[in-house]
Amino acid sequence: MPLFSFICTDKPNSLELRMATRPPHVEHLTALNDKGILKMAGPFLDADGKPNGSLVIVETATIEEAKALADADPYAKAGLFEKVEVKPFNWVFNPPKA
Repeated sequence: MPLFSFICTDKPNSLELRMATRPPHVEHLTALNDKGILKMAGPFLDADGKPNGSLVIVETATIEEAKALADADPYAKAGLFEKVEVKPFNWVFNPPKA
């Protein structure tokens, strides 16, 4: 099944919203992980080491399914992101199954 990446950029000055929404976001990702859909996730960091975006990689049949997962994320629902790009991803070096 194909992989898709979510490249998410937080809105400026939104660290407080990110931290307030983090518990349901982690629950969402944990549920995807338990189903084998989530392959990797973590925050982008600014120059001070504070989170300012997210990278999520999922395995779904279609990009539409991936976009639906991105839209269902509590961070997205809370309006944290300024921009979310969902793109096909090819894990070439050091994939988990290698």
